[in-house]
Amino acid sequence: MVDERTPSKGTFVYNADRAKVRYSPASTFKVAHTLFALHAGAVHDEFQTFKWDGVPRAYSGHNEDQNLRSAMRSSTLWVYQRFAKQIGERQARRYLTSIEYGNADPTASAGDYWVDGNLRISATEQVAFLNKLYRNQLPFPIEHQRLVKDLMINEADYDWILRAKTGWEGRYGWWIGWVELPEGPVFFALNIDTPNRAEDLGKRQGIAKAVLRSIGALPPE
Repeated sequence: MVDERTPSKGTFVYNADRAKVRYSPASTFKVAHTLFALHAGAVHDEFQTFKWDGVPRAYSGHNEDQNLRSAMRSSTLWVYQRFAKQIGERQARRYLTSIEYGNADPTASAGDYWVDGNLRISATEQVAFLNKLYRNQLPFPIEHQRLVKDLMINEADYDWILRAKTGWEGRYGWWIGWVELPEGPVFFALNIDTPNRAEDLGKRQGIAKAVLRSIGALPPE
């Protein structure tokens, strides 16, 4: 799904039915979760260090001390597990409800609620959430919203900025974000099946970038 917020353009959707189906947000939830953690005092700023507990994880980038920037870039699960524990289920539900995030359900019988639990959000709802974040219209301090947007920067040139976040549940993957252009932002939320698991992960950015280039939201490759 691509949503161009400029006067002459509109919304482009591939598979409109799927765009309305709610899926686990997986690591795309780190965008909202970071706002929650900042507001709750679980983290103070992008410079605070989180000490690695010494437990080896599959991805080597997770086996070291982290800060907000590295945790967002590498999708460091153990950092956000700490945030969730400090925030608690009751407060998480309040936060989720306040931003109208999918079904706003932070429960899980096992695992983390944003990956293996009951939290669900659609591509359409992802775009609506990103739109509010872009405009600093979420019920959180503006300085926190600006920090999260800074953490989301993937690529930039003199006249455009790409802010985005990946997510992977195992069976399907996400890539959400927006491109900031002089004429206005272009929001996107891609959700695809990943039957080949890790082998399919590169397709998320590849497909989304191809679509964004085709409408002039990104420069030619």
